[in-house]
Amino acid sequence: MQLKKNKPMSNVKNIGKIGGKISGLLATATCSLLNQAVVAQEIPGWYIDTAVLGYTEKDRVDAVEPAISATRVFDSGNKLNLKFVLDSLTGASPNGATISDQIQSFTRPSGSGGYNIAAGDLPLDDTFKDTRSAVSGQYEFSLDRLTRLSAGLAFSDEYDYTSIGFNGSLARDFYNKNTTVVVGFAYSSDTISPEGGVPVAFTTALTSGNGRGDDDERGERGREGSKSDKTVTDFLVGVTQVINRKTLMQFNYSFSSSDGYLTDPFKLLSVLNATTGRPVDYLYENRPDTHAKQSVYWKTKYSLDNGNVVDFSYRYLWDDWNIVSHTADLRYLFDVTSKLYVEPHLRYYTQQEAEFFAHNLVVGRSLPEFVSADYRLGAFDGITYGAKIGYRLSKSSEVSMRLEKYQQKGQSVGNLIGIQNNFDQFPDLDATIFQLSYSYRF
Repeated sequence: MQLKKNKPMSNVKNIGKIGGKISGLLATATCSLLNQAVVAQEIPGWYIDTAVLGYTEKDRVDAVEPAISATRVFDSGNKLNLKFVLDSLTGASPNGATISDQIQSFTRPSGSGGYNIAAGDLPLDDTFKDTRSAVSGQYEFSLDRLTRLSAGLAFSDEYDYTSIGFNGSLARDFYNKNTTVVVGFAYSSDTISPEGGVPVAFTTALTSGNGRGDDDERGERGREGSKSDKTVTDFLVGVTQVINRKTLMQFNYSFSSSDGYLTDPFKLLSVLNATTGRPVDYLYENRPDTHAKQSVYWKTKYSLDNGNVVDFSYRYLWDDWNIVSHTADLRYLFDVTSKLYVEPHLRYYTQQEAEFFAHNLVVGRSLPEFVSADYRLGAFDGITYGAKIGYRLSKSSEVSMRLEKYQQKGQSVGNLIGIQNNFDQFPDLDATIFQLSYSYRF
């Protein structure tokens, strides 16, 4: 196929997805079928992909993520993939409280020490720090000439979160291998061990101003154990279709079900005075213990007459938390020289808020069953733009660099009260993404 001409070698998937879990492996295992049709890397040998990602949010989180992926293609056509990823995150993360015109003081999750937020500033916990290591293995083998089975295991660990899971997929070719149907599943069992213990929903969060800051009292009040669990099950069915010698399409439907502890133990809500809008208390949030998500996905690769490749995808997602999102992704790959290529990238994302998202609570009003002020559950738009530049050092090696900007803008924060109207309670987020990759085949 003509589409083979300009496809880069790199197989490192989702390296920029901070905190990715087992479901990402299922997406990698199934979506990679499209790339396998585009460039059949069936030459026996080792394919080594390495990459280092740098992610920086303005005044917030910084992340560094090295990753290595090793794929062995055997003479039989069977494949073994081994992957290792290390995440290191530092910086400041929003704790969920609102901006106020007065200094706000918070106790750290451990109960030791605290931090102050100046008037007019978004409350950020500036001791946010985490390191996650993740390993995974995937093996694909043929059952017969037209059928392939893939199975994998994954394990990740960080100081307060452990995840172990497995996945599998079955792919079948039809119509002279122009059509591939795949079904897959993934399952993970996660354990959350938050610093300071698991908070009881709607109990008062400790601050230096509420008189509950000592460690002994913290251990007796507002905690329901040192850890909690959740499980995630994913299912996917997809079709990859060769339309003609220049066009390839993929269609997927996926379903994901999460059960267990889905609340963020570090997120708070401000309780406001009904007249002034100033915070008078801070409570821990509460989310449902089940979450079902569905999505449909369409991807098309098209090779122009000059050999350049257009890659477009769209995803529509909806769930039982009333979140609906749209994601459109466009890439354009072209050769500058026989060795140098450039791939501009544009991605747009938009979502509506969860049905239990609220910017704050108000004194005197009844508590809802579920509520969270986590901006990730609010309504916002996000746009990513940038480009990847790659250079083919030889027929078996390649180096590339990716530089992108991400900008996020909140759409609304609900009805504000009093002094809350004087501040932008959903500040814009700006981030820079840099990735350096090296691929080698031997």
